Amino acid sequence: MRTTSIFSIAVCVTLLLAVSAGTQQSLVETVANGCKTEIETYCKDVTPGEGRVLACLYARSDKLSSKCEYALYDAAAQLERAVNALAYVVNECADDLDKFCGNVAAGEGRLLECLKKNDAKVSSRCKEARKQVEMK
Repeated sequence: MRTTSIFSIAVCVTLLLAVSAGTQQSLVETVANGCKTEIETYCKDVTPGEGRVLACLYARSDKLSSKCEYALYDAAAQLERAVNALAYVVNECADDLDKFCGNVAAGEGRLLECLKKNDAKVSSRCKEARKQVEMK
């Protein structure tokens, strides 16, 4: 049971990283556009990556414009929706992942590719979940 839970968590994180490249870009653009002034003013010397720009913005949270605050809120809401959608897919596809992809290493979209490769054998439940969250 514990192994299945760990596997499900790994799958969720992996799918989030693999599937949501577009979502990640959208989140970055939302914050970059909404907080452009603050980033240029307070964080211009910060090397992007690993959350450093967000940490910079957080450190100056008392100086953020309402536009930037809304952009951060909107990005957080988008991320929450993406995580919830992926958790739904992991739940609906757990048996298929165990059955067809148990020997596939998580990461870089390999689990999603495995589901696609085995599409003819994957349960209708899993297919429908992927379709509902547009993970074809």
